[in-house]
Amino acid sequence: MRIVARRILLAAFGLFSVMTICSAADWHTLNPLMVIPSQRVLQETFTKRGPVKKTDWQNRQGTRWSIEDGVLRGRPSSEEYQASRTHHYGYEARVSVPITPPEFLVGFSFRFLGGDETDIVPFVEFGHHVCRIKFSSSGTFVIVDHETLKVAESDDFKYMPGKWYHGLAELKGDEFIIQFVDGPTWYIKHECLAKSNSSGGNGLGLAGPKNGLVELDDVSIWKVRSQTKPSWSKQRKKLDVMEPEPTGKKKKK
Repeated sequence: MRIVARRILLAAFGLFSVMTICSAADWHTLNPLMVIPSQRVLQETFTKRGPVKKTDWQNRQGTRWSIEDGVLRGRPSSEEYQASRTHHYGYEARVSVPITPPEFLVGFSFRFLGGDETDIVPFVEFGHHVCRIKFSSSGTFVIVDHETLKVAESDDFKYMPGKWYHGLAELKGDEFIIQFVDGPTWYIKHECLAKSNSSGGNGLGLAGPKNGLVELDDVSIWKVRSQTKPSWSKQRKKLDVMEPEPTGKKKKK
């Protein structure tokens, strides 16, 4: 019955799959390059069906999130909510994890289903408008500081609706790394990464395609120790660093 229900849901969004849940261990094949994890603040595999814990998961723009079929599934806001708004309509499922520490290690699996890619979505971000990974069918890239600078990109790492992505992200000070299974490893250094955002959703955040779904599974978040890994200074030199490119967007004051 669970497999049938899953197929019906995927069919409604123009997607067919025999995969009922993600391969939960995939991001565990990655190891942190910079930080040393200490206390774990969140570990979730979404085995218990029902609403999410609001202190851990903050739905954004009236979008709807619940634990179903072994994943955390996000839907756009209702038509009634959208009709009541003049902005921030909630056309894309959006969520943030406010318990994400200022410096962190995050392992997570996710996918985007149905809907439409736009110039803004889908994306994963760390700190609202701080560091954003934009998924695109023409290649994926990283933009920082209110999306004013592009600091990493990969034309080969293309957005594929329905595909599970498995990532390991780490932040310490003004340095950020994210690794993807069967994908790129990006290293970014920028002063905005060390600053907390005064508004919006802090911590790990996702926004799905317009009128589509987001699914999350196997999420773990740790605080990190004050010192970095002993190998970090040598490891840093091996990582490619892109010269920042202005995106043309002006930063809001």
